[in-house]
Amino acid sequence: MEIMAAVTEDQVREALARVDDPEIKRPITELGMVDTITIGDTDITVRLLLTVAGCPLKDTLNRDITNAVATVAPAHTVTVDMGVMTDEQRGAMRDMLRGGAAEREIPFAQAGSLTRVYAIASGKGGVGKSSVTVNLAVAMAKRGLKVGIVDADIYGHSIPDLMGLGDARPTQVDDMIMPVPVGVVGEGIPDLKVMSIGMLKPRKDQVVAWRGPMLDRALVQMLSDVYWGDLDALLLDLPPGTGDMAISIGQHLSNAEVVVVTTPQQAAASIAERAGTMASMLHQRVVGVIENMSYLTLPNGDRMEVFGSGGAEQVARTLSERLGYDVPMLGQIPLEEQLRVGGDAGRPIVATDPDAESAKVLQAMADQLSGRSRGLAGMQLGLSPAGR
Repeated sequence: MEIMAAVTEDQVREALARVDDPEIKRPITELGMVDTITIGDTDITVRLLLTVAGCPLKDTLNRDITNAVATVAPAHTVTVDMGVMTDEQRGAMRDMLRGGAAEREIPFAQAGSLTRVYAIASGKGGVGKSSVTVNLAVAMAKRGLKVGIVDADIYGHSIPDLMGLGDARPTQVDDMIMPVPVGVVGEGIPDLKVMSIGMLKPRKDQVVAWRGPMLDRALVQMLSDVYWGDLDALLLDLPPGTGDMAISIGQHLSNAEVVVVTTPQQAAASIAERAGTMASMLHQRVVGVIENMSYLTLPNGDRMEVFGSGGAEQVARTLSERLGYDVPMLGQIPLEEQLRVGGDAGRPIVATDPDAESAKVLQAMADQLSGRSRGLAGMQLGLSPAGR
């Protein structure tokens, strides 16, 4: 008769410490989700406390816990008994995650924040700003960075559709919201999270008809009430123009670095310059200009400049002169059918077709942005004169 090796509770807990909550990305033991561990002669039962009863990732947790326990007790049958945290337990977890910070504090605005914040702006709509935002984020995540996207285009939010998230909804733990993790756009992109006002609406077809104060409140909620964890980069997809949301971003995230998106058209370029000028007025640094829909590559290899040429170069040159520091043109994204199809299907081209010409340009721009050292020109330092 085979005798099973003795397994201790400490061994099981050590194995469970390697299991992360799929949304929070922290060990379930650290989050207080492991309640009890019962070890029998042939079986082990792990009592797991979910943050909410309708947790959408309970199957993932069940699988990961079973596999983890099997590494230390391969001969035992593993059962995961799922319960729900009490209000007090959820409160303790929320306080631990926030580290005792104030309820509505924006972590990315703090002096010690190591997260690079990129505000993707444009002077007018229809230049592909949201598509650029999504692909830059995916490109950064492909390089191993932990990336978040805030869909700050309140009226024209399109990030969930471009990411293939459909009707995905964030999980809420009391007054703390978990961003939606993205794991379907391509393999090897584990650290990408999204939050959009579209995910908070009761119905997808509901129209958002808000004015200044409500827009500001929505932005603060997506930045402070959402548990983002430790991010290397946060990208904000701004609405076009220089309205309320651009001003709110400047007030709440003066450390954000602005990327201006335009097309080659001269009319679009002159309007794009206003977005860069507004950023400077709000003490934000403009770090580059991206030209979208730059050209169409014909079957014979020639380039057709469908929308003209020189738009981004003009914006970069004008902003450099106006702001007093170098604002480079980061790249020119060609017109490609795959790029459009990927956006419609919710599959960013950087993930699904990395060898496409547009994907290579987008990846190079993302590498250029994330690989830069921080410059101080054009940024507010938060200093005030000392009293005498």
